[in-house]
Amino acid sequence: MKSIFLFSLIPLLGMCEPDKPLHDTSQETNLLPVKQQKPDTATFGAGCFWCTEAVFSQLDGVISVTSGYSGGTTKNPAYDEVCTGLTGHAEVVRIVFDTTRISFDELLQVFWTMHDPTSLNRQGADQGTQYRSVIYFHDESQREKAIAQKTALDNSGIYGKPVVTEISPAGSFYPAEETHQDYYSRNSTAPYCRIVIEPKTEKIKKLFAEKLKK
Repeated sequence: MKSIFLFSLIPLLGMCEPDKPLHDTSQETNLLPVKQQKPDTATFGAGCFWCTEAVFSQLDGVISVTSGYSGGTTKNPAYDEVCTGLTGHAEVVRIVFDTTRISFDELLQVFWTMHDPTSLNRQGADQGTQYRSVIYFHDESQREKAIAQKTALDNSGIYGKPVVTEISPAGSFYPAEETHQDYYSRNSTAPYCRIVIEPKTEKIKKLFAEKLKK
């Protein structure tokens, strides 16, 4: 019930104007030539990037999702280095999306729903600063929308504890090694994928069915 309420809470509170109506326009927009797309970029950290990539890759209007590292001090970090927590990086995904088909507000709704934004430096069994909940905004509009939605969730009291999601300007982004790209689609029968990732993707399929790729 909490997930359903969370999904409905954000648009009802009216803390920011949606970029477009929340109706399925896939039949119209799929016919648009590529040159009419209006791409934008979002960067989110919500625990293990294998999970985050799998979730956002399902959404209609998402052009690409790349797993990588942001928010640290080491240049070109390797996965093993990030896992130590010493580089300061978070595991994130960089999402390129078509704003004529999905809005940043809608991406945020999925972001809050797919993980626990009150869990500090941890999602499930994945623990460490590299798994922190974070939104790296790319412009002032994204910053305002992220703050507005976070504030609305806190004020709602739905979690019973504060939302700890970091909201910071986007900086250097380093794509993760090839073995981490499209991880779920290539390893869907692996235990981690079945136990940890699949429940997240199924949850989003149920709550955001109208926004899934056909």
